[in-house]
Parts: sequence; C-alpha cells; structure tokens
Amino acid sequence: MASPAKAAAAKGAAPKKAAAPAAKKTTTPAARGTSPAGKAGKGAGSNAAVDIQPRLDQQNHAPAPTQRFGTVSQRLPIGLDEKTRHGSVTMLNQLLADTITLRDMYKKHHWQVVGPTFYQLHLLYDKHYEEQAELVDTIAERIQILGGVAVAMAHDVAELTSLPRVPRDREEAPVQVSRLLSAHQSILKNCHDYAKKADDSGDDGTNDLIVSNLMRTNELQVWFVSEHVVDSPLIQAK
Repeated sequence: MASPAKAAAAKGAAPKKAAAPAAKKTTTPAARGTSPAGKAGKGAGSNAAVDIQPRLDQQNHAPAPTQRFGTVSQRLPIGLDEKTRHGSVTMLNQLLADTITLRDMYKKHHWQVVGPTFYQLHLLYDKHYEEQAELVDTIAERIQILGGVAVAMAHDVAELTSLPRVPRDREEAPVQVSRLLSAHQSILKNCHDYAKKADDSGDDGTNDLIVSNLMRTNELQVWFVSEHVVDSPLIQAK
C-alpha cells in the first residue's frame, strides 16, 4: 500500500502534454532549381531567366559575315571618300602582310641563330621582332579606321605577302641577315610608293603612318642589321 506522501506527490504532478506533430519540410523554387512557374533553372541556385551555359559551335551555322575582306563599308566620319579609303586599305593590307612576314622572320632567326655572334644577334632579332609587332598593330588599326578589313590569319598572309617564302631550315647568320635586309628593302620600296600615293589622294593619316612609323623603323633596323655583315677586322687593322 502506497504511503500518504507518495500519493500526494502523484496527485500534484502536472499531466504530460502530447508531442507536437513534426513540421513538414519545404523548399523554395530557387533551392529546387525551378522557377515560380515550375520551369527548370539553367544552373544550380540560379535565376531561371538567365542561361549561364555558353552557346557553342555557332561558327558551324554562322550567318553572312559582318563585312567581306577587300571591301570598305563602315563609313566613319574621318573626312575621306570611299575611293580614297579603298585605295589606302589595299596598300596598307599589302604592307601589313609583308610586315607580319618580316616580324615572323625575326622570331625564326632569333630562335635559330648560330655562331660567334649568337648573343648579339639573338637579342637584336628579338628587339626588332617586338618593334615589327608594334607596326603590325598600328597598320591593322589604321585599316579598320578607314573602314576596311585587316588581313590577319597566317594562310591569308602567306597568299598576300610579296616577300619570298623563307625555308624552314636553320641557316648561317650571314644568310639570315641577308634575307632580312632583302625583306626590309622590299618593304621600304613599297613605303616610298605608297606614301606618295596616299599624299596625292589626300589621306594624310596613312601618309604619316607610312613615313613616321614604317619607313623610319625599317630604315633604323636596316642600319643595325647591316653592320653584322661588314667585313671589318676585329683584332688588327688592315
């Protein structure tokens, strides 16, 4: 039989409350990867209206190009008529193709030079390469300013350049220098001709580019390179 103290404690104890029902798990449309309308999202946790996936292989079904090579279509207000701009673009693309070829000749010779003047020519060739690379960019930008299309890819340059193809073999330094001087001379002859034509047509910008940039850079490089094939005594004067 329970004691009076235990009976009193049992009567005073508060009744236990029933456990609350478990809350249902809910997720937002963004967490589910769906839009409020129920459409699947394009990326985890992303805005369904924004497609973050790149559109690949568009070149396989490309529409017509924005501009054909050899045309002058964009009419920037630079004070030159279409005939003048077209003539300048043709001349500049020839200079561009030849300059790209000469630039790459310098890099080829920079890698392949051999002999007692290796160090001097190795550095000189690379310096001239960088200077020719700057000319390439300057010419190409002038072509675009005139409304033309600058020649760019290697296979197109190879078809357009007036410089003879350089063999892939490794050659002696005097042969390298001779090839470079021949290429410089060919470009400079065109520069003199094209500068006069640009001046006669009123294209002062193209004339200035040819004279101030191309001619002066190529003439200076001719001087530096030519001195490496001068037959001068090194030890005893003759």
